[in-house]
Amino acid sequence: MNKPFPPSIWADVSAPRPPKPKLLGETEADAVVIGGGFTGLSSALHLARRGLSVVLLEANAVGWGASGRNNGQVIPILTAAEPDAMIARHGAAGERFARLVGASAGYLFDVAREEGIEAEAEAEQAGWFQPAHSPGRIRLSEKRVDAWRRLGFPAELLDANASEKLLGSGFWHGGMFNPTGGHVNPLGLARGLAAAAERRGAIIHEDSPATDWAREGDFWRARTAEGAVKARALVLATNAYTDHSVASLAPRLARTIVPVLSWQMSTEPIGDNLRANILPGRQAVSDTRGDLRFFRYDARNRIITGGAVLGSWNVAERVKATAAARMAEAFPDLGAPKMTHVWSGYVGMTRDRFPRIHRLGPDGWAWIGCNGRGVALSVSLGREMAAAIAGEPEAELALPLSEPDPLPAHSIVRRIAPWYLAWLKRADHKEPNFD
Repeated sequence: MNKPFPPSIWADVSAPRPPKPKLLGETEADAVVIGGGFTGLSSALHLARRGLSVVLLEANAVGWGASGRNNGQVIPILTAAEPDAMIARHGAAGERFARLVGASAGYLFDVAREEGIEAEAEAEQAGWFQPAHSPGRIRLSEKRVDAWRRLGFPAELLDANASEKLLGSGFWHGGMFNPTGGHVNPLGLARGLAAAAERRGAIIHEDSPATDWAREGDFWRARTAEGAVKARALVLATNAYTDHSVASLAPRLARTIVPVLSWQMSTEPIGDNLRANILPGRQAVSDTRGDLRFFRYDARNRIITGGAVLGSWNVAERVKATAAARMAEAFPDLGAPKMTHVWSGYVGMTRDRFPRIHRLGPDGWAWIGCNGRGVALSVSLGREMAAAIAGEPEAELALPLSEPDPLPAHSIVRRIAPWYLAWLKRADHKEPNFD
């Protein structure tokens, strides 16, 4: 492989996957997919389910990027964009997209069950809870619950007492609960999706970074250093890693997002006595802060959490100490837990934290900007892109399109992006104004 597989708790506990051969020479398929993360793997699986031939090109190994490195929370909302905002921006397509988002967590668990990868993915559909970190944020929770319930999704507002019972802590003030969410081992899910796609006939080439792609007549051609794929359709599924392996792969798309390093970590296994009182229902939790506090259990009863710190000096140790102190603050009986694994990966952030979906040309598709909500969303969008390639009418698809809009002074924005955390920390201390 081009690079060693990134260390993480997931790399240590997931079943190994034999490496797949790099692409050598020219081949043809109905569709070529660039990127072996959740979007690319879901696209390949759903194309193969429809009987289409598909070749997937991965620069390193399946799940090497953000898909195999994240916290594994399966969340059926976006970071900031509410359903009403999606509909206001994109009309009927926005409403279809909002419904896709609302159903995305449940759909991920359905796919894991249908493809027999539920155990490999360590899938737990225990629900997702967004506790409010201040009294004023309860208004935000109420607004979100109302918006999702109007679309028919099972969001529920929990008061402070119900929140304390769910969390085993009175640190928060209530919040929004959605029973369709949960958590997975993200690397296990990626490898399981790859195996499912291969069982249905998809061909995956690893250590095969695409160097360029272009429309040639009635076909797309995606090239690597040692081969090429000619296909009727193309899916570009590289998100925050679009310019990581090959800077010139899609520079205009790459400049529409800012890759932000996200730190994750895991504790030692939590003993049964503490486990019975701290998050006893095993839900996934991420609160209303911009400087987010998030955590959940894995299958071995480790707490998987994370955080962020300002500056670049000794980041791993500093972020580990910060996350441990925050867990102790919320759960005094736990104390500051020992972290056994610390790792990081990039999240693709857009200026308004709304994902972007693009038509690259005839039967050419891409989306970019997960904004920290890529696990569930990627799997559902892979299905939608496969449906578009299979010929389903655009008026029935949850694909609100936009033109790429590169960020001005992108290189400068990228350098200063880590300091955005300072603004988030300050904003977290102010109550929102809903007037």
